[in-house]
Amino acid sequence: MKSDVTYDLLIIGGGISSCVFASKYLKNNITKKVGLIEIGRGLGGRSSTRISKKYEGWKLNHGSPNFNISNSKNNLLLKRYIDELLENKYIKIDDSEIFFLNEDSNLEIQKISEFSCGVNYLSSDSMSGLSKMIIESNNLKEEIDFFFETLIVDMKFNDKGWLLTSKNGDKFKSKYLICATNLLLHKRSLKILNVNQIPLRKAIPINSDKKIDLILNFLEEQTFIPRLTFLIYTNKNYSYKDNYSKKLRYFYLKNNLEKKYGFERIIFQLQDNNKLGIVVHSKNAELIDSYISAKDEEVFKQKIIKNFNKLFEENSLIHKLTFDEKISIMKWRASQPSGLSVPLSLQFSRKSKIGFCGDWFEGNGFGRIEGSILSALILEKKIKDLIK
Repeated sequence: MKSDVTYDLLIIGGGISSCVFASKYLKNNITKKVGLIEIGRGLGGRSSTRISKKYEGWKLNHGSPNFNISNSKNNLLLKRYIDELLENKYIKIDDSEIFFLNEDSNLEIQKISEFSCGVNYLSSDSMSGLSKMIIESNNLKEEIDFFFETLIVDMKFNDKGWLLTSKNGDKFKSKYLICATNLLLHKRSLKILNVNQIPLRKAIPINSDKKIDLILNFLEEQTFIPRLTFLIYTNKNYSYKDNYSKKLRYFYLKNNLEKKYGFERIIFQLQDNNKLGIVVHSKNAELIDSYISAKDEEVFKQKIIKNFNKLFEENSLIHKLTFDEKISIMKWRASQPSGLSVPLSLQFSRKSKIGFCGDWFEGNGFGRIEGSILSALILEKKIKDLIK
């Protein structure tokens, strides 16, 4: 980028939280110059969609296939926003079948889980498409400069604002900064970015800003759930045993089966060309270690198919896979937060000209899209009149 460009506001991260924040912020600050930096090829974050270049015609949601809103405290800010998404037809209620599998692989319908509490919603497009629709709402897309496939590895701050440096050496200057990812704030950044100090800590030395010290202390205690995702591109004749025709179908494994097969949940996703894609999620440490140490990835993929077939061996709805199905594997760099959440009171530091949003903040939405959306709405409300 041009080194003489200084943004009013730079946003790091391209997930739903950053898109909600950007759309709301720009609606009230149309004159501001805003940039968005994202490591991935497009918007979506952990709610991304894989549009395969290798296997044409496939569009698989490989992060969150849908999202659920419980809003147990009846937050009007969140309620109005979800109503707005429904009114604009960006989302719709997801009435897909949800099953839990017990030890005998018998089907047990159950509506309450961490993935289905409250009301489930489905994007009217793909999940990446939802982020795109949100950020394009109010015809504001042209007001944002997007920088994809850009990984920030260094941060500096002084009275004039922020200077960011990417892995490729690009420089970004901004008066204010929004972190919709906590990678640059967490100790896991040391290994992932190959740096010797947490980037935010390097930019804001200890005792320089009490709020920054507190947020880094909370994040020191926050952990993350590592995950593998298997994207299975089935053969053209693969289908259900019954006549189920909705776009998605969910199978969750109870703890005993998850331990046995290594799978957390399996989502069947009907494609526009009527092919049936399958996305398998795993947080099983043994399976993840097995993948990392695998000398032959094809042998490992065959193991996944064997486990799948064994799981559904006597299932009344699901056919077995053949061993020539195509599989791609994703190991998540940024995964679901766990453990200690961060207080919402630490979302913005006027002294350091920086704000934060994401599912890593306290509340019923911790670790879920609900938390991502709500924290973004709260942050925008806090700072809309502060950034000059």
